[in-house]
Amino acid sequence: MSTFALKNYQTKTLNALSQFLQESATKGLEVAWAHAMARQQMPSVPYRADELGGVPCVCLRVPTGGGKTLLAAIAIARIARDWAGQPFPLALWLTPSDIIRTQTLDALRTPGHPYGQALRETYGDRLHIVALDELHTVPPQAFGSAAIVVVATIQTFRVERKADRKVYSFNESFEPHFRALGLSGEQAKQRGLAVVEQADLEEQKQSFLKASDLGRVKISAANLLALMRPIVIVDEAHNAKTPKSLDMLRVIQPCAVLDLTATPVPKKTNVLYSVSARELEAEEMIKLPILLAEHTPDLWADAVRDSILRRHALEKEAANEPEYVRPIVLFQAQDKGGEVTPQALKAHLIEVEKIPEYEIAIATGTQRDLDGLNLFDPTCQIRYVITVDALREGWDCSFAYVLCALQNVRSNTAVEQLLGRVLRMPYAKRRKSPALNRAYAQVIAKSFTDAASALVDKLVEGMGFNPIDARGILLPDPGDLFGDTPAEGKTAPQVYAPLEISLPASARAEIAQHPDIEIVAQEGETIQVRVRREITPVIEAALIKLAKPEERVAEKIETKKAQDAALRAPSERG
Repeated sequence: MSTFALKNYQTKTLNALSQFLQESATKGLEVAWAHAMARQQMPSVPYRADELGGVPCVCLRVPTGGGKTLLAAIAIARIARDWAGQPFPLALWLTPSDIIRTQTLDALRTPGHPYGQALRETYGDRLHIVALDELHTVPPQAFGSAAIVVVATIQTFRVERKADRKVYSFNESFEPHFRALGLSGEQAKQRGLAVVEQADLEEQKQSFLKASDLGRVKISAANLLALMRPIVIVDEAHNAKTPKSLDMLRVIQPCAVLDLTATPVPKKTNVLYSVSARELEAEEMIKLPILLAEHTPDLWADAVRDSILRRHALEKEAANEPEYVRPIVLFQAQDKGGEVTPQALKAHLIEVEKIPEYEIAIATGTQRDLDGLNLFDPTCQIRYVITVDALREGWDCSFAYVLCALQNVRSNTAVEQLLGRVLRMPYAKRRKSPALNRAYAQVIAKSFTDAASALVDKLVEGMGFNPIDARGILLPDPGDLFGDTPAEGKTAPQVYAPLEISLPASARAEIAQHPDIEIVAQEGETIQVRVRREITPVIEAALIKLAKPEERVAEKIETKKAQDAALRAPSERG
């Protein structure tokens, strides 16, 4: 019996994979694909078989925070059983970076960790989890009698010249695996295996190959993998749709490929099953909504102060939780040359905000204060983490609650990855306090509308959120802790999300005819207008008519409508 419980959406996702593979084995990929799309009432998009022919190559689309790694670990046994017919498979697990590779290896090897436990529940002690450079330590007799999971970065295989990577080089350590086969060079070629070429003889630091070896089967890690027809798991698979990546897969000769990503590449990916952000929220995986406050660049110190105050209030709430939670602020400082660099921000926190230095950590390419720290440890004192964009990959702490992004949100290329860091729910379980079930963002933008519009784009394009979901989960931060009752000294939050857009100054006369639209500023030939109430068809038509196309007014209006609906009480929404 499983020692951990899957979420409902995870079970549905894995069942969709199993059903597709089982049907593919009897009826073919195209028929199984058409049936899978029909079951989900998805558009009838044909299966893309041009990449690997009859080898299943499908994607599970899961938004940030949805547990893609756990799904991948469980999927190995599903693919082996439902498609490959292998009681003990070989799996090649490809990661986008060395940081992720190391984290994945550690999680799969750690006793009791859900990722490794998912494999051990199927294979028990007959399981080898190794890095690619450790593959030669697996005895030949283990292949076919134990499950073997090899973890590597995709860059290890993706090269211009195969001689540039050890994985393709002649390696005597693998000789026992090939000896019993006795393949001739011609037989090896027929099976798609590499043979020794002149470039191998000319490779530096090799002294064991001679001219007489030309044409014989090459004893290499890549050839061994191809010989065994591995199951390939591709993490963050949107990075693996280049011609080099496809060439690499053809060399490895997988029996099946499973992509996992929040943002599959359109027209290049067979998306078998998609999970929505609302499903993650319902299953208590992520914090929603995101309460958003905007600040102009000259008032960055206010954004910092508000983030600190928010964190203090959240920590008071966390004291009443049955499980330990220490809310953390994630600061995105400006790069060198900017006013608010990591060191400048740290100095501001210590000197102006009186934050103890031991509560602050800087995590950048050159300073790694978080290395070796367990942020979940109750004795850990870190409450403020400063980065620029180094946390985009490989950092996961569900205690992060507040993102304070001090780079302009429009030009900020890393904000969606950093925003994803504050979405994960501690212990994947809803907290007692409503305030601890939400995420918070303080960003640099000229208005709430501009900030929300920019973040909606990033939630959709970078984090895999459905556009409709994304528009409804970014709400204006009223400044109080819970977002539904006014704080002391503050007025009750407005029932409509603010909408501010830029219009040509020539629209001033026509705007004056709409009492619910006010002009709040003018800069040269541009006026900034604000809508003071719910968008009516008349207001919508007027704004779309008057605005320039680059203002994307129709999209901003749709976002505002979704936010208005989310702000209303359930009784008002019916």
